Amino acid sequence: QVEMLESGGGLVQPGGSTTLSCAASGSIDRINVMDWYRQAPGQERELVATFTSGGPIIYADSVKGRFTISSDNAKNTVYLQMNSLKPDDTAVYYCDTDLTYFRGSRRYSSKFWGQGTQVTVSS
Repeated sequence: QVEMLESGGGLVQPGGSTTLSCAASGSIDRINVMDWYRQAPGQERELVATFTSGGPIIYADSVKGRFTISSDNAKNTVYLQMNSLKPDDTAVYYCDTDLTYFRGSRRYSSKFWGQGTQVTVSS
């Protein structure tokens, strides 16, 4: 199977920076898409950034110029560098991946989610 492990986050002062990471492990064949979403209290989950293999990187308008998504393919890890943080960025951040993996000799495709990590921007 596949496991997703997020790390990073915590309490950050307004204007500060932090980096989230999300590592996928298991019998992975190919990662097609890795995303970051966030969900603030009482709000719907929203897409923050998308990293598509061989495709464009897409950011939500609210984070353009402040957040950067990147990946380390050798480690099956995606990062979210967050700069100039605002209180409105406070949310639980989730990574998500669309990948193919092996179970025995068969190949499967599925989406997997990280466990979520809290980012709180406050003085």
